[in-house]
Amino acid sequence: MILGLVAICAPLGDSCLARGMTAVPAISLAHPGALIAAVFTPWIALGIALLIGFFASYLTALSWADLTFVLPATALGNVIIALLAKFWLQESISLERWAGIVLITLGVGFVAQGPSRTEHPAPPVKEPEHNDPDVKDPPAKRPDVKEPPAEEPQVKEPGIPEPEPKEIGA
Repeated sequence: MILGLVAICAPLGDSCLARGMTAVPAISLAHPGALIAAVFTPWIALGIALLIGFFASYLTALSWADLTFVLPATALGNVIIALLAKFWLQESISLERWAGIVLITLGVGFVAQGPSRTEHPAPPVKEPEHNDPDVKDPPAKRPDVKEPPAEEPQVKEPGIPEPEPKEIGA
């Protein structure tokens, strides 16, 4: 589901941005006020929200899978963008662009065949070194010496009160 959001949110967000920007006059960085005003138009605001959704799902996917697995999922967006541009935004797409989209999609199919996580060998476990001269190792036990059995702990019976000591000769 997360990879689906990655693949869908970016092309939808980009398409909404493109749709919104066709309704505003050309914007220059010399006039930042016009850029800020454009952000609050409905299509551009929706596009920004979808791109925030893309970014959140992309980060989520990267937390459990390698970049080489997640990034090809975004390539499906090339096909979705082309279809949205052609049928929703009424853009003309050349035969060369369609061929490029097909080649990218085929390449993604090859890359997506692998595992979602790269397997790394576990690092060797090292024993801690005792270099501190003040710390001494405990003495080794001799196998021929038997230890006395452990004494039974003094356990009080639950619920039975202990008798109080009585004073003598007061």
